[in-house]
Amino acid sequence: MSENKETPPVCSYEGSDYQESFWEQGGRAYEDAVEAIALKRLLPPAGKLMLELGAGAGRNTLRYANFERVVLLDYSRTQLEQARKKLGDSKHYIYAAADVYQLPFVTGLFDAATMIRTLHHMAEPQMALQSVGRVLAKGAVFILEFANKRNLKAVMRYMLRKQDWNPFSREAVEFAELNFDFHPKAIRQWLQEADFCIDRQLSVSHLRVGFLKRYMPLGLMVALDAALQWTGALAQYSPSVFTRAQMHGEAPDIAPGTFFCCPACGEGLPEKQADITCPSCGSVWEYRDGIYDFRL
Repeated sequence: MSENKETPPVCSYEGSDYQESFWEQGGRAYEDAVEAIALKRLLPPAGKLMLELGAGAGRNTLRYANFERVVLLDYSRTQLEQARKKLGDSKHYIYAAADVYQLPFVTGLFDAATMIRTLHHMAEPQMALQSVGRVLAKGAVFILEFANKRNLKAVMRYMLRKQDWNPFSREAVEFAELNFDFHPKAIRQWLQEADFCIDRQLSVSHLRVGFLKRYMPLGLMVALDAALQWTGALAQYSPSVFTRAQMHGEAPDIAPGTFFCCPACGEGLPEKQADITCPSCGSVWEYRDGIYDFRL
């Protein structure tokens, strides 16, 4: 975890083997498969520039192959190093270590963004969503996944008095340090306040139960979940919820030759494969081994 006086605390996976230990060896084949289905259903058919927020080691990146370019953003440099090793050096990918609260891009740059399994680490989710909205163009698609506080397991535990917190109340619950579950109504309100217009919701991972994952065939679990995802349009009681929204507000014209912006002062900066010096405040942002570092 890293802190500075400008932004809320950041959950960092620096040095973590999260991709291997959690996904590849952690029995998450079901979750990965049903999330892939949800993404396929929500992604636009094509696009120019995608921002993948909380990209980690690139688990989902290949699922955005219909975009001309993808920016992988994560606070952890080591996670991006793993992604680069997997995906390689290509003009198709840009790797940037940065803070979601202070995104290093000019306003209105992207025509799409995703934030999968990332918002649950945000102590100030409203601030994070406002930050995302700033860098999206009008009409841009934003696909957000969040950990659902009002899931059936939590509801049952609350009814049986096995947990103190109320799954029906709107406030977030922090079940571990910098790990939050959110109420769907709160998420919808925050998205609307950030000038997003929600057009679709899917409920995902209905069968995320240990004994089912041990004894039910993976293919059957995935098929059942895929058949149930549409229920997210009516009610959200699954552990994971995917929401697709469009940016509704206006964005200013992008100054020629700019792509990044200085996290320290907001000055527009060019995209180049070298260290970038801000002409306004003198900050130097490192480019090393194919990865930009915009962390303050």
